[in-house]
Amino acid sequence: MIFLIKKFTELTTSELYEILQLRSEVFVVEQDCVYQDIDGKDQKALHVLGIKEGSIVAYTRLFNSGDYFETPSIGRVVVKNNERTYGYGHHLIKASIQAIFDYYNENNITISAQKYLMKFYESHGFFKVGEGYLEDGIPHVKMKKH
Repeated sequence: MIFLIKKFTELTTSELYEILQLRSEVFVVEQDCVYQDIDGKDQKALHVLGIKEGSIVAYTRLFNSGDYFETPSIGRVVVKNNERTYGYGHHLIKASIQAIFDYYNENNITISAQKYLMKFYESHGFFKVGEGYLEDGIPHVKMKKH
């Protein structure tokens, strides 16, 4: 898998279509969560594309300080269902953390993590901050990395 980091204006229409299709496939259909994925924030984000054999199978979007949280953040973390057994999620988070450092010159990161993934994020240096909450009907927890 290779990772590409792109601004919204650098995405091709095919890449954008694949990203939105992947996000919808996982967050709306698989997780059975009706919510507005196309939220007007993609234009501000950096997009991390995990590409395998010409297809986007992993993805995150990154925000700079103040765009989402007080520190840079990682969101819309997704790996295609049939690609999850290969550990691509770990590679994706490492690439996203590196991109935040490279593009925003920051090591402090805040995320809104699905609660069941806390151990996964803890393995990358994140720690829980505060109490859990519901986001689009799914239990989440705020986590930070320094």
